Amino acid sequence: MKTRYRLTRRGGRGDTLYCVDSVTGRRTSLNTADVDAAEQVVLAKNQAERQPALNLQIARAYLSGTDSGATTRTWRDAVESLTATKQGGNQKRWRTVLKDKALAPLWPQVLIETKGESLLKMIQVGCVSTNIYLRRLHNFCCDMSWLPWPIIPKRQWPRIRFKEKRAITSEEHGRIVGREKNPERKAFYQLAWHLGASQSDLAHLQAEDVDWTARIICFVRMKTAWRGQQPPQIRFGGEVEAILANLPKTGPLFPYLRNVEPGHRATEFRQRCLGLGIRGVTLHSYRYAWAERAKTVGYPERFAQLALGHNSKAVHRAYARKAQVTLPPLEDYEKNARQAPVIPLPLPAAG
Repeated sequence: MKTRYRLTRRGGRGDTLYCVDSVTGRRTSLNTADVDAAEQVVLAKNQAERQPALNLQIARAYLSGTDSGATTRTWRDAVESLTATKQGGNQKRWRTVLKDKALAPLWPQVLIETKGESLLKMIQVGCVSTNIYLRRLHNFCCDMSWLPWPIIPKRQWPRIRFKEKRAITSEEHGRIVGREKNPERKAFYQLAWHLGASQSDLAHLQAEDVDWTARIICFVRMKTAWRGQQPPQIRFGGEVEAILANLPKTGPLFPYLRNVEPGHRATEFRQRCLGLGIRGVTLHSYRYAWAERAKTVGYPERFAQLALGHNSKAVHRAYARKAQVTLPPLEDYEKNARQAPVIPLPLPAAG
């Protein structure tokens, strides 16, 4: 049987050796001038061409020598190990990943036997979260050396394309609040409009978070509590004061919503939107609305970042990117600068 790969040298003695593919005619450098080493590489290529099934068995034998679970570890084992490293809401989200129907065929498969095309097919069938969490799981397996090499190279993963997000408008918010009969939910939506807090942070607000003397609301974001950062102190005005006046004076401000799952709160809000014919908004749209309103009126960006809990300017600007801002004329700023009074500095004392 004619072999597919052969060894060749380009140039005189001592030059780099090459492997030539007799089928495609392609020549690949072996990056060595050692004939014995080059011959072993070419021999391995020809053996791989003749006995692909045997090669997998040989690879398994080598891997089992360094990792006893390499030949039996499934994707379910991997995702359970990853889930065990998470806490709180993150752990709950990873448990939900196991219920993803697009990933159901993946869980019983052995890691080292999985082909890239099967992962790509699952991403095509699934949704955005399928791509996100499968990518994270794949990277976790590579980092743990459970995969000898990436099944899908980093640059070949399908791009993550999120759905378009938008802010809720003042008119839409007014319609939702105007129709809401439940006083607790009504106050919840009203505070979401004024504070721009995430739904979980807002639902877990305590009466003790409100300083009536200084007219300040101060709370730690649940998402970033592990950082140990000092929470911002948000001063509130008359409208927020009127809302807080009708809420409990001790304990949770929203005793019912506090014990509702985030997904259920989102579903309740979606039902109200559908009843009013409002499309494309979620509870998170209140954060986008707050950021856009702040940018439109010239609210300092550093204050807006603190209020929304954004450490990154890029993240904050993504939230406020659709704000309609009318720029004042430069000549007005120049006139104000010329008219500003000049305050003389005191002369230094004579030495």
